Amino acid sequence: MRAALPDLAARAASVAGSPVRDILALTARPEVISFAGGLPAAELFDAEAIRAAFDRVLAESPREALQYSTTEGDPGLRAATAARLTARGLPTGPDELLVTGGSQQALTLLATALLEPGDVVLVENPTYLAALQCFSFAGARVVSVPSDEDGLDPAALDALVERERPKLLYTIPTFQNPTGRTLPAERRRAVAEIAERRGLWIVEDDPYGELRFAGEPVPWIASHPEAADRTVLLGSYSKIMAPGLRLGWLRAPGALRRACVIAKQAADLHTPTVTQMAAARYLADTDLDAHLARVRDAYGERRDALLAGLGDALPEGSRWNRPEGGMFVWAALPDGYDATERLRVAVEHDVAYVPGAPFFAAAPDPAAMRLSFVTHTPDEIAEGLRRLAKALR
Repeated sequence: MRAALPDLAARAASVAGSPVRDILALTARPEVISFAGGLPAAELFDAEAIRAAFDRVLAESPREALQYSTTEGDPGLRAATAARLTARGLPTGPDELLVTGGSQQALTLLATALLEPGDVVLVENPTYLAALQCFSFAGARVVSVPSDEDGLDPAALDALVERERPKLLYTIPTFQNPTGRTLPAERRRAVAEIAERRGLWIVEDDPYGELRFAGEPVPWIASHPEAADRTVLLGSYSKIMAPGLRLGWLRAPGALRRACVIAKQAADLHTPTVTQMAAARYLADTDLDAHLARVRDAYGERRDALLAGLGDALPEGSRWNRPEGGMFVWAALPDGYDATERLRVAVEHDVAYVPGAPFFAAAPDPAAMRLSFVTHTPDEIAEGLRRLAKALR
């Protein structure tokens, strides 16, 4: 008689999989026009220049590129990343950075270094779904900060910090996922002041900040002196170079950064050496800003195509916003509609979106939906909206 195996860890049994990933699997058929995935436009990848960077690294430095390397990250990539941050208004040295396997790993390392089971984490309402999963795996209690069309409400944040005594605030202040909202400068300063006065870590996630095609840049929370010693800035090359490289970084105060280095040693030793060196070579040989200008032009045109057609595609009484960059439009169907239920009908019409409900840590808005505009051309977007109109009406 065979004995039963021990149970999975409680955290593995209690944290659900990603509904967004499930939807992507459901809509993988080529005939489906999907507004669901947060996927960069593959036809805009700078594939030839990236290939050339790998070729040059493997031709010139094969022993180094194929060997183990330091946990902190390739010196050339950290230097290039620090230079980009400095040029964008946040003076940064290479030693202030840790290279990670995408910014998602950075979030996991921070959860490992900062959170004990039962600690409170504050998040925007709604927020990035994979962050909710990450904090749940760490055993944290996640509390939503009331938010409006401009993002989180600083007054509500202050009251929650006083009441809940959280360990950290997680925020995506620029072109937020899922809403596309950008937190105004005065609110960012207020958040920094609250963190200083109340004693709070801020995790500022910025995967989309360089995808601005309207309006003016807003300074990072990390740039405010009040929060400089308590803000971790996360970034990624996924949206500006290619997600398949799985390259991200975190910029953190020294003690916390060192704790994340130890956590990363336990997780994977280091991010792949050859990938880091190729990315550094690409940044040295290629004008990434010129490439990004082309990407922003295309994404801006696609956003405009989506916004132009939403009035005819969504039922009367629907609402949506107009993001100045990023990848997402946040919409809500009229009262009485359930976006999750309607998705089944949409998929039958070969079109898809992501229902908004999974992005809420508290009571969800069943009528909310996230629409990504970057993956398809304007003509494909127009056809997708025609299909969506049939499905929703």
